[in-house]
Amino acid sequence: MKQVYVGMCADLIHHGHINIIREARKLGEVTVGLLADKAIASYKRVPLLSYEQRKQIIENIQGVARVVPQETLDYVPNLRALKPDIVVHGTDWREGVQRETRARVMAALKEWGGELVEPEYTPDVSSTALIREVLQVGSAPDVRRRKLRRLLDLKPLVRVLEVHNGLTARLVEQVSVGEGTAARSFDAMWESSLTDSASKGKPDTGVVDFTSRLQTIEQILDVTTKPMLVDADNGGFAEHFVYLVRTLERQGVSAVVIEDKTGPKRNSLLGTDVAQEQESAEMFAGKITAGKRAQATDDFMIIARIESLILKKGMEDALRRARAYLEAGADGLLIHSKEKTPDEILRFCEGYRAMGAPAPLAVVPTTYADTPEDRLAEAGVRIVIYANHLLRAAYPAMRKAAESILRHHRCREADEVCMPIKQVLTLIPGAEG
Repeated sequence: MKQVYVGMCADLIHHGHINIIREARKLGEVTVGLLADKAIASYKRVPLLSYEQRKQIIENIQGVARVVPQETLDYVPNLRALKPDIVVHGTDWREGVQRETRARVMAALKEWGGELVEPEYTPDVSSTALIREVLQVGSAPDVRRRKLRRLLDLKPLVRVLEVHNGLTARLVEQVSVGEGTAARSFDAMWESSLTDSASKGKPDTGVVDFTSRLQTIEQILDVTTKPMLVDADNGGFAEHFVYLVRTLERQGVSAVVIEDKTGPKRNSLLGTDVAQEQESAEMFAGKITAGKRAQATDDFMIIARIESLILKKGMEDALRRARAYLEAGADGLLIHSKEKTPDEILRFCEGYRAMGAPAPLAVVPTTYADTPEDRLAEAGVRIVIYANHLLRAAYPAMRKAAESILRHHRCREADEVCMPIKQVLTLIPGAEG
């Protein structure tokens, strides 16, 4: 009997999958190469179901002889190991991001005279579209909260973009670009005190209290499914921070980031231009420990933001604080800098690697914006936060539209900087009806 290989994600089984397996079964004994969680996450979203859950489903489909893990999007390693007589895949991969994968499969099959069989793609069905519809229902707090840890388990770098209301959050939920055989998108959302305050027309000095912030967070969570990291400034007094941890955890937030400063709130990028005071490492570590003790689950993360480089306290102080905060229970660290180059961040990364890099490291490359993600990832960074770009992009465009209306006494010219209203409606499920 001929050996037939079928590669699948199988995150949401539909009749298209069954059709492919049925066609493959006619040709011989079917082995399904089931993509590992990391393989799926490398080119699109993290799968809804784990590998073991998907494997159990596929093993129980009639006509499947065995299931083997496919560790990468590339079929070739499995094909060379198994040397199947036939590979079966629908015609959908002849176009788009999978064309390169198809070409590599065909080249590999030629090595031993294998054959590629391509049944016609089942029309009117798409796993991506079905999953999108499932996700429109929303995400339960328990499911969403654990997503950040899962991302860190599956992806070498987690990409996070700032949101400050439901509409910007919908954009982060949907936007993606094709890149080679993959689609690149944002993995998570950053709810920032700066952009939350600015979007309300108020300064980033703590004048917007956390009750108001929690309303914004709730509005964003209500229309999205991706995990959220929340900037909680210094977290307040330790006895207040424990209640904030419980509230955010209950809402489904994945992580809270607190900075080791004390006194009146001042934006970190002002650096030493204004009076800013760093809290003692011991006091801040106590706050972290209190927050960890207050958690109800192991999913929630407390990330400690180190301000030593911002406040010119030196690398040794930053690394000393990193050790103290990790010993206090921090689930991750955020090292901050306002320099125009990444040099001091990279030096911190080197020192952190020497410590064994025991927890994920996050950065906010606002000022060293020329630095590509891969350079940060090579240094050991696990989370990159683009902390204010949607707000900064929105204001110039809105001002330009407003000035155009005033200048021309009508709104036609303003349309040049405005997206069509129909495209706005596509950001909001149900609005088009």
